[in-house]
Amino acid sequence: MRLSSGQRRIFAITWITYAGFYLCRKNLSVVLPLLHNVSGLNGIDLANIVFGYSLLYAVGQFVWGPLSDRIGAKRVVGAGLLLVVACNLLMSMHASLIWLLILACLNGAGQSTGWSGLVKTMAIWFNGVNRGIVMAWWGTNFVLGGFLATTFATWAILQPWLLPELGWRRGFLFPALLLAAITGVFLIGAKETPEQADLPPGMQVELAEVSKVRSSWSILATLLCKPSLWLMSLSYFFLTLCRYALMFWLPLYMVKGLKYDLRTSGYVSSLYELIGILGALLAGYISDRMIQSRRAPVSAIMLAGFCIILLAEPAMSRYGLWGTALAISLAGIFSYGPDTLLSGAGAQDIGSAQGAATAAGLVDGIGHLGAVFSPYVVVYISEHYGWDHLFFVLAGAALVAGVALMPMWNLKPSSHSALELEDKVLQQVV
Repeated sequence: MRLSSGQRRIFAITWITYAGFYLCRKNLSVVLPLLHNVSGLNGIDLANIVFGYSLLYAVGQFVWGPLSDRIGAKRVVGAGLLLVVACNLLMSMHASLIWLLILACLNGAGQSTGWSGLVKTMAIWFNGVNRGIVMAWWGTNFVLGGFLATTFATWAILQPWLLPELGWRRGFLFPALLLAAITGVFLIGAKETPEQADLPPGMQVELAEVSKVRSSWSILATLLCKPSLWLMSLSYFFLTLCRYALMFWLPLYMVKGLKYDLRTSGYVSSLYELIGILGALLAGYISDRMIQSRRAPVSAIMLAGFCIILLAEPAMSRYGLWGTALAISLAGIFSYGPDTLLSGAGAQDIGSAQGAATAAGLVDGIGHLGAVFSPYVVVYISEHYGWDHLFFVLAGAALVAGVALMPMWNLKPSSHSALELEDKVLQQVV
């Protein structure tokens, strides 16, 4: 699979940009235990902060996806990056609940510009051939980005020589400064619409189609009538509920539930993203190379594996740090595989280059409504029934996510625009 120099450049810039978003997203999970101890914020206060972030992130997807299709992704994503940097710089100033809650909400709104806009850009620059593989490699941005963001925030907080008087504030300040540099790279180097010379000859027709329908709101209405969109979004809802529970609360679980120190908890919990890269790549290659680019079978089988690991985690944690690390790593593999496949290549299959941002925004937006409920599920169950029962509930959610994909088992991308598909297989099942 050969890429032009323009494709390699846009792949690198968009990859780094979305990974950069996580610098100012995952840092919150690392700072949460410190806020719990230093500022006097209780579990519900922390849940409210995560809720505010997740709610605005989910709502923003429904707005910025269609807007990126209409006015262009670079403008939307660029504005979002600037907002995220500003919010994290301001969050480093105070630890009051209202201050952090308002800025977390604004941070969520800014973060929500990234996925749909950059997926749109990738759909324009890369056609449907080997889409699962391309997006699997590209989707490592949020998997590896989450790992690097967690380790960077942990490192920034724990270094005694690095402005020690700032304490927990370093977890917001230094990620924001690094993202500011990445923002500059994106605004200067990203090229939203390629020239024909930048692309392989086979993509000329698709690019012409994009220019014809870019401003049409009929894309949204067409997508909303597709059963595949709703089934994929339902699955992603329950998957995201689980992923955000692990992404934001694993460090606190290891500190409060398993009695590890902050350093150990921060670094071991980051294995969830680091090892999850393998799941993202496996899902893409298996989908494209082995089962004719069908996304549902791979995702459903991996979600079944995710369910089993969540059920087994309480028992594995009793074998000490290595058992916990193994459970976290396997959970990363079996959750990030379907996550990247559904929100990336799957959304592009449904929306095509014309409506990729809208489709990605809808799938990601509906899916992240699960993240809105996630903090309350975590706090309520862990405080009233214990952490072990929380993993049992999350296992049930993973099972539902897999079952939701069963009617899509034989659905695969068409060589024609995804907006013209009638989802004939689904119409017979749903």
